[in-house]
Amino acid sequence: MSGTSEALAPPADAVAPIRHPDAPAPGELLGAHYDQCFGCGGAQPHGLRLEARAGEGVSLTAEFTVRSAHQGAPGLAHGGVLATALDETLGSLNWLLRTIAVTGRLETDFVRPVPVGTVLHLEAEVTAVAGRKIYSRATGRIGGPEGPVAVRAGAVFIEVKVDHFVDNGRPQEIRAAMDDPDQVRRARAFEVNP
Repeated sequence: MSGTSEALAPPADAVAPIRHPDAPAPGELLGAHYDQCFGCGGAQPHGLRLEARAGEGVSLTAEFTVRSAHQGAPGLAHGGVLATALDETLGSLNWLLRTIAVTGRLETDFVRPVPVGTVLHLEAEVTAVAGRKIYSRATGRIGGPEGPVAVRAGAVFIEVKVDHFVDNGRPQEIRAAMDDPDQVRRARAFEVNP
């Protein structure tokens, strides 16, 4: 990011992130962490349906197509939708650490407008870990991995226990997710975002 704030700067005692040995292999599609997630879930008719693939180390790539339902100004993506895409991409990194974490801070730079119909290509990586804090950054490019930069973000995610979701979520969704017989889907449902 061009003007990274002090809140996004890892402390001096931060360590390099370590990819979990059971993390998806580089190139593997991560899939939705929760079918009802606005960012990646398939059950949201106007959601982003963002698709992320594991990269090398603690990095990934993702993409989504800006649709008509994602407009702010006529013919252009809403800034909040672009921030959501960045948040979803950054949050997906936590699956490579096999850590349950929520967004603590997200700072976004909007570099250029993103037209409806555009495929936004995102790259993200974890840069450091300090205690329960996970520092990461992402870049979104228009039209391809080498296209012009449209958005950038830096974030701090905070590691939490599953109780964070149980104590704060709606009981019927929490119960349904916890009763899912698929162990991986059950674990991933509580992966990201506050």
